[in-house]
Amino acid sequence: MAKTGKSVRITVQAHPGARKSEILRFENGVWHLKIAAPPLEGKANKELFEFLSEILDVSKSRLSIEKGLTSRRKLISVQGLTLTEVDERLKEAIG
Repeated sequence: MAKTGKSVRITVQAHPGARKSEILRFENGVWHLKIAAPPLEGKANKELFEFLSEILDVSKSRLSIEKGLTSRRKLISVQGLTLTEVDERLKEAIG
């Protein structure tokens, strides 16, 4: 994870096609998340944004994929939060 200007970047490994969206773990600098949507036609990315928006308590417009749009591993930018705030909110939500 790296902090850049007014945004924080986190690395996420998405596991699409799950029964429900949840955070599995934080390992080697990567957040592993189950996503309750198939990896088809952007459905998993849409669900990922909805899930992160809810967990982090930010609007979806404050989230963006910087790298990995079609990959399971993604670099996501979160605007308006500090790295500490992002870490705390994600850790609280680990399933």
